[in-house]
Amino acid sequence: MAVMNVNPTRMELSRLKKKLVSLKRGHKILKDKRDELMRQFLLLVKENKELRIKVEKGITEANLHMALANGIMSKEEMEVALMMPTQKVSLDVKKRSVMSVDVPSFELQLKSGDKSDVYSYGFAFTSSELDSGVKSLTDILPDMLRLAEVEKTCQLLSSEIERTRRRVNALEHVLIPDHEETIRYISMKLDENERSTTTRLMKVKDMVLQKSHSYI
Repeated sequence: MAVMNVNPTRMELSRLKKKLVSLKRGHKILKDKRDELMRQFLLLVKENKELRIKVEKGITEANLHMALANGIMSKEEMEVALMMPTQKVSLDVKKRSVMSVDVPSFELQLKSGDKSDVYSYGFAFTSSELDSGVKSLTDILPDMLRLAEVEKTCQLLSSEIERTRRRVNALEHVLIPDHEETIRYISMKLDENERSTTTRLMKVKDMVLQKSHSYI
């Protein structure tokens, strides 16, 4: 705590008291924001963990099927089968606000709603393992996008939590105590000045009375 460099006047005292009220109100708002950010961050961390396990399991499964397909089919057959995809995918990236933090929102859009369009080849000359690998990757794609969305949101919320925490600490441990200490200092100074003024007035009164009595 430190006394601010201000003039110890009643006007300054009034100004500092109003500012202290604003600082305390801002401190409460920021603490509430920090707590809500933490709550949402922890929920997302839990979802992130579950999604990562699911996505890693799906990718492992897809890789296993593709490895088996590679063992059954020749390289040329694999290339021909996957050469001309019939399904097209686009990603719509938007933003949404979480406690004044802009976070990404990914929306997957498929050209065709027919699930069989993910297979860009006929089934007569391909392995069923290739079908399973393609299906596994297709099934896990929405979860992969959601995982990317959640991880980026966690990063942004983490940065905002740290910024908010620093502001809360600055208000709680520096600005508010400094204003309170300065208000106490000015109040004491004004009280001291008032006592000095009262003392001087009493002395002047005594002098006036003494002088008036001496003329009698």
